[in-house]
Amino acid sequence: MAETPRADLLVLFGATGDLARRMLLPSLYFLDVDGFLPDGFKIVATARAELSRQDFLDHVRSDLKGRPEGLDEAVWARFCGRLDYVPADATSIEGLAALKPHTAQASRPMFYLAISPSLYSKVCAALAKVGFAGPESRIVLEKPIGRDLESSRAINAAVGAVFDEERVFRIDHYLGKETVQNLIALRFANTLFEPLWNNLTIDHVQITVAETEGVGERWPYYDEYGALRDMLQNHMLQLLCLVAMEPPSDMEPDSVRNEKVKVLRSLRGFTRADAQGCSIRGQYGDGVVAGRAAHAYEKERGQPSDIETFVALRADIDNWRWAGVPFFLRTGKRLPERRTQIAIQFKPVPHSIFGGAASQDLTANRLVIDLQPDEDIELTLMNKAPGISREGMRLQSLPLSLSLLRAYEGPGARRRIAYERLLLDVIVGNSTLFVRRDEVEAAWRWIDGVADAWKEAGLTPKPYAAGSWGPAGAFALIERAGRAWYD
Repeated sequence: MAETPRADLLVLFGATGDLARRMLLPSLYFLDVDGFLPDGFKIVATARAELSRQDFLDHVRSDLKGRPEGLDEAVWARFCGRLDYVPADATSIEGLAALKPHTAQASRPMFYLAISPSLYSKVCAALAKVGFAGPESRIVLEKPIGRDLESSRAINAAVGAVFDEERVFRIDHYLGKETVQNLIALRFANTLFEPLWNNLTIDHVQITVAETEGVGERWPYYDEYGALRDMLQNHMLQLLCLVAMEPPSDMEPDSVRNEKVKVLRSLRGFTRADAQGCSIRGQYGDGVVAGRAAHAYEKERGQPSDIETFVALRADIDNWRWAGVPFFLRTGKRLPERRTQIAIQFKPVPHSIFGGAASQDLTANRLVIDLQPDEDIELTLMNKAPGISREGMRLQSLPLSLSLLRAYEGPGARRRIAYERLLLDVIVGNSTLFVRRDEVEAAWRWIDGVADAWKEAGLTPKPYAAGSWGPAGAFALIERAGRAWYD
């Protein structure tokens, strides 16, 4: 693949919003700290807020100083020289025209839409009319792209009418996490794992995304999307794809994304019977989280709601590699701990040569990939317990950390923000870790099938206490398959 010219300008829409202030602007600053921003690279921040450039710089400086890493004054002097701020309505031609004088020197701009997806179509149309959508421009879209397959197609069509697919970067920040990329290396750079990565040796896979926080003031958005569309459609299915995909021919963007699409297309469709036996919806009630009282979702919303704040389901992949291996997915708000984790449970040894107590000690190997709050990859093996015993040999499990993060991080080393990797990839034009249009639509097609099956079965959210691991049905779901959640 020929080297793609680097972008020379970032126009950040929604620059005063939470995402920009907590993630995007700090990520750009840290890229500058490490020397990854090209010489002459400019950042034009824009939002509707009527701020002067100096006011905006003061806000950014304050946010950076408040971070644990602190602020390097020499880097700040360079970084703030890249920054500009222009108040504008991104959906109007007049608003975007106000940006023209601040972008005139750029030939390869990238546009980051840190705004509501409902505005994507209008912003892209305005960018085209003002002349910003040239052949060297790139656009970055945040999830969720639509609420279902139909709305996703409409948004993608509107964006595609202005930007060619190779210039569209649909971002999922989970894919920027170091441990997610380590999973790719673990699978495809080691003969130890890939020959065992199939239904002959793997019993089942669990993917958990647990959050302790409630919905709070985000309820207008959440009441429309729920846990299924907010988390499972993008983050969790992306993680499932990386676990389940076939080895790509190389690391070129389309090689990787082709294999992910194959996985999504191999997901077994949900039926009414599956909705009742292979899934559970939940909604948190009053409870206690981290020692503090937590209110029910309906109290936060102010009125009754039938939206789910918890989902657990079984997914099956109908292909030769994964036939018969269940994938158990669960995600929810107001759970006991914050955790994003993939647990790959291997099958037990076919026959134990260890008699007596040692056979009772024997447990199957497990590979656990932790994404948050800490990133790590841990493999549990069996070995002999130290010492001697009247009962003969005893066994014990031995967890081995396979994560380079722990092996090579020195004292005080900074943990990178996932957006750093992804922003750098947009700058250099590498779309490997971004989601292609047919990926988005394949994911929505399966999610729509789950939602339709719920509706047909009349499946309503079951209550669960805040601070618990969801409704009792979530445990019954996995226990019916003879397994248990890894907690």
